[in-house]
Amino acid sequence: MLNLRKRNLAWQQLRRLSTAIRQSIEDEGDWSYSSEWWGSSSSSDGHTFFRSNSDKGNGVVSVVAYPSSRPEKCYWARTENWLQQRYEKIYPGCEHEGNFRILGYQWRNLHFNDDTRQSTVKVMAAYRESDPGSIYLMQQAECLAVPYVKSMVSAGLATIASCKYDLESAVCGRKLMKILCIGHGGGSIPLFLANKIQGAEVHIAEIDPVVISASVQAMGFPSYSVMTPSGSRAYSTPNPIEEVQWKGIHERLYLHESDAEKFLLENKNLYDLVFIDAYDGEDIFPHELWNTRSPFLNALADQLHPEHGTVVVNLHSDVDFRDADFSPAGAHLLPMGKYISKVCRAYKEVLLGSKSSYNGLAYVVSVPWVCNTSLVVCRGLGKSSRDMVLKTIMSKSLVVENILDLPFSCLQYLKRGFTLVN
Repeated sequence: MLNLRKRNLAWQQLRRLSTAIRQSIEDEGDWSYSSEWWGSSSSSDGHTFFRSNSDKGNGVVSVVAYPSSRPEKCYWARTENWLQQRYEKIYPGCEHEGNFRILGYQWRNLHFNDDTRQSTVKVMAAYRESDPGSIYLMQQAECLAVPYVKSMVSAGLATIASCKYDLESAVCGRKLMKILCIGHGGGSIPLFLANKIQGAEVHIAEIDPVVISASVQAMGFPSYSVMTPSGSRAYSTPNPIEEVQWKGIHERLYLHESDAEKFLLENKNLYDLVFIDAYDGEDIFPHELWNTRSPFLNALADQLHPEHGTVVVNLHSDVDFRDADFSPAGAHLLPMGKYISKVCRAYKEVLLGSKSSYNGLAYVVSVPWVCNTSLVVCRGLGKSSRDMVLKTIMSKSLVVENILDLPFSCLQYLKRGFTLVN
């Protein structure tokens, strides 16, 4: 009874702390907008902006757009002024070329085979009065939609912050933070991290050139980030409008067309944080990415920082369930199936060592509202009880929320179904 009281008191203290330090920031990627992101089978307001066949296992790759209700038009002038001020600062003396005007905002969804929703981003469309025929897309970097993306970011940053890693210095640009993203989609995670963390250098390995084209042409991802096979920029100088939109951010994004295994074997970097979200057109997580004997996992182990290296993997839950199994409070959670258990054990075995050579641990959390699981493997968070680990990570999540000025609470993406991997 005493331990229970102490635990309840700790929860109350965390809630009070959260209430006291959080600001009221509107989250334009909140789950309440999910009907806008995805439309419905009967909706006729979706419009296809990109469609191409992939020869990398993703079938037909398409980008479908739906209108967004936020931000409201009364706030557009503020962004127009920001764009104009940026342009005048970067290109002084060119004010006569016309002001920026916003056309509107949209949700854009990346689909594989016209079915699987692979990624969702919000984009802004704008033009210049001097050239009304040209439209410029800008992905809204601070807006994360789809709960599993927020779960991955929340878990990854809160966990590495729990390893005595100086996240604040990285956020302020005083410290270099090397991040790797396996799988690109629309690019919301790498763009969010590069935008929020000034010291972040984000490498992205995407096997499918069609996905890269879709993200750049139809989802507002900066084209200057695209790399050639030789390791140089595909564009030697950034587009002037992209420079206005992304200066200070796109220079720290490196988007490589590469198989994940090939990328790791050819680029010997040491990564602080790794995100893996790599499902194909059949919605399958490739066996090569979790086979304990695969060159990929072993190369990843070699390039993960030994003191605080953290890996976050998006996994689809692989068991049947009924809605009745869920209570409003989330007391009855979707259990891990055999497939997820195998993936978790494989990552823990290879990244932490079968004989626990690293002082680390692995855990999973269930993502609210969708059937996804986030697996986290960390080398710097010492072994402890489930409650102690959860308490540490939850405490750091509040720090992360405030350092990065997040519009959403990390807690709801961390505490649901928190389970240590044995």
